[in-house]
Amino acid sequence: MIVIAVGANLSADGYATPLATCEAAVERLSGDQLMRVIAVSSWYESEPVPPSDQPWYVNGVVVVASALGPAALLARLHKIETEFGRVRRTRNEARPLDLDLIDYNGAISDGLDGRPVLPHPRASERAFVLLPLADVIPDWRDPVGGAAVAELIDRLPAHEAAIRRIGPS
Repeated sequence: MIVIAVGANLSADGYATPLATCEAAVERLSGDQLMRVIAVSSWYESEPVPPSDQPWYVNGVVVVASALGPAALLARLHKIETEFGRVRRTRNEARPLDLDLIDYNGAISDGLDGRPVLPHPRASERAFVLLPLADVIPDWRDPVGGAAVAELIDRLPAHEAAIRRIGPS
């Protein structure tokens, strides 16, 4: 099972809102010949992390199947981000689209030799990943520590509570 987090706090060109951008990104993933979308979470709004004066983010999670390896899949996700107008300049900047590879079939990788870090290093600490993840894979466990998604949600600090469901996928 491959988990991709989808997020945006700016509208991509041609889309009225960050939510419309995220929904279009899911359509783009669905139309990709090298992956098959299995499930899409509800959408959530969350404050930027770390806190800033940026607009709130729209976040969700998509479960896909793909024969692509982790590095090739991540490269494909970055290509899709670019198609939606993302330009990587500084960390944690506002963006029209963010596609993060959260989990790749439970693989664990430290990121050496150009491989993606897996699972995503901060996913288990972010409500905007964990709540949508619980929507689509309620029995998901962190590949590193083995904690269940519900347990990880219970461990979240109070400042991660600024998140709200805004609708189904």
